[in-house]
Amino acid sequence: MGVDIGGSGIKGAPVDLGKGLLDQDRVRLPTPDGAPPQPVADVVAEVVGSFDTGGPVGCTFPAVIVGGVARTAANVDPSWIGTDVQALFSRTTGRDVVVINDADAAGLAEMRYGAGKDRDGVVVMLTLGTGIGSALFVDGRLVPNTEFGHLEIRGKSAEHRASDRVREERNLGWQDWAERLNEVLGRIEALVSPDLFILGGGVSKKSGHFIELLSTQAEVTPAALLNNAGIVGAALAVSEGHSQA
Repeated sequence: MGVDIGGSGIKGAPVDLGKGLLDQDRVRLPTPDGAPPQPVADVVAEVVGSFDTGGPVGCTFPAVIVGGVARTAANVDPSWIGTDVQALFSRTTGRDVVVINDADAAGLAEMRYGAGKDRDGVVVMLTLGTGIGSALFVDGRLVPNTEFGHLEIRGKSAEHRASDRVREERNLGWQDWAERLNEVLGRIEALVSPDLFILGGGVSKKSGHFIELLSTQAEVTPAALLNNAGIVGAALAVSEGHSQA
């Protein structure tokens, strides 16, 4: 089973890892205001308990995760820093839990089943939602816990200029938002020269509005699994032991 924690919602479902698809309709519940640890853990337990399943649970988390412990807390309560997220979720759900960075989970799913399948070279997955998450792959191998969403651009972190939340809050048109996103992609290209960008997150289902407005040296494509990539990747992380140590 996979659970994906986002800034506005916590969603989960059993996953068919043979196909990379949700095995049942997902359950989505609101993320508690401010996203403090125990209330988030309680919602995770409620999502997990919505399904008649057993076994371990994979769970994404929007932070740098090392050995199950959160090292950052950009879009959640600062008290997460230093929290053993894996232990907290295991205790609250009563299940074995593996925790992985949310964008890394989405990237794992896209590289196995989606837009990055069978792609070698350097691939960067960006999740465009409340913030901007990133996952970096070199010849199919994950380089965990990249934080390209926090690159400084024009005096602000990239996610404070070009996340989907910024687009909505500032009522940006697609052209204006694409110009901001182009700056982010250009900065990443200067650092790692990717062969492919995969753009995921909630806005990926609207890719027809903005993909053609982007100008990069690398190929750019929307995520194939759309906003279910995190759930699928979390379940895959459990199956393949991608606990980030």
